[in-house]
Amino acid sequence: MTVLFRLLGNMPLRFNHAIGALLGFIAWWLSKRHRTLSRQNWALFNESLGTPLAARNSTAIMVEQGRGISELAIAWTAPIEKLCALVKQCDGWEHLEAARNAKRPIIFVTPHLGCYDIAGRYLASRLPVTALYRAPKQKWLEPIMQAGRMRGGASMASADAGGVRALLKTLKSGGNILMLPDQVPGVGDGLWVPFFGKPAYTMTLLPRLAESTNAVVLFFFAERLPKGGGYHLHIEPPAAPFSADKMTAARQMNAMVEALIVKAPTQYLWGYNRYKQPTGAPLPPSTNIDTDTDTDNNMDGRHEKS
Repeated sequence: MTVLFRLLGNMPLRFNHAIGALLGFIAWWLSKRHRTLSRQNWALFNESLGTPLAARNSTAIMVEQGRGISELAIAWTAPIEKLCALVKQCDGWEHLEAARNAKRPIIFVTPHLGCYDIAGRYLASRLPVTALYRAPKQKWLEPIMQAGRMRGGASMASADAGGVRALLKTLKSGGNILMLPDQVPGVGDGLWVPFFGKPAYTMTLLPRLAESTNAVVLFFFAERLPKGGGYHLHIEPPAAPFSADKMTAARQMNAMVEALIVKAPTQYLWGYNRYKQPTGAPLPPSTNIDTDTDTDNNMDGRHEKS
């Protein structure tokens, strides 16, 4: 598996994505749970935006989720120079420069959208970043992931109490961190907040870190371009500073994630069980929400990462 993974990493992006599309098709039909979650979440997204039924084509999300698997091989094994060359356009870099000129720490925030691993490596090649992560369930992937992510100016912090302390220490010393806002947090670390119209258990860590460290928050993601043409990096500040009220701040965060997803909706990881109820968490406002189990879809370990 390791050899095959590295072979994928050496392929031109167009061929890599072609194989990824095939992997997406296979995973779609082999895993009923993955297929059901993807369809339900995709339909919910379309309903929240009032998209006509004719536009609810699940083929595109099947293909994009497969590409998200195969391109990890490039993100984790290809030379940094190759990764950076794949970023063909970058919007919003001025927000990063403004934060650096003001000598303020930065919290980079990327949802499960596009190729967040290549986006993260691109940023880390230009300034030091400490990323919050969870180990993938596929154990053979962890050493490759660790080696691939700890390149250039990147370092890692595990998604536990010790890792959160490391993030706080980094920010207070003027450093930068990277985290995902749409991971389902553990019990006690989240609130039930609407996400595309349905309650989702949502982290409160990001607004708390921003408030306690005076950090600049920048959302970003790398949009896949057609035909293996590379990536378009989007960097955006939140629409407004986070509220001191936890519930309002969580709503602000989800609204920003939603706004990014609308830019490239088929490239979101719709197979991730975003609406699950963590074991021990309070009941959600709606009863139609999955409970947390070990059978949650985890096609490639990506939602166990920073």
